[in-house]
Amino acid sequence: MKTTVSEKGQVTIPKPLRDRLGIRPGHVLDFREERGCLVATKATPEDPVESVYGILKLGRPTNRLITSLRGAADAV
Repeated sequence: MKTTVSEKGQVTIPKPLRDRLGIRPGHVLDFREERGCLVATKATPEDPVESVYGILKLGRPTNRLITSLRGAADAV
């Protein structure tokens, strides 16, 4: 399949290729050069939890933090 690069450097991905690869409006593509060829891959969205994992520096073990937040459990 062929397409033409516009004056702004834009290209249209042919519809059969978009359908086959599941590329939808709003999807982000990563571009790279590989041995003289332009390669595009669908970017994997960043996991919002992963992006903040380990950001807090509590200065104490998690067990003690949870105990201090919840209070000591009553003995049964």
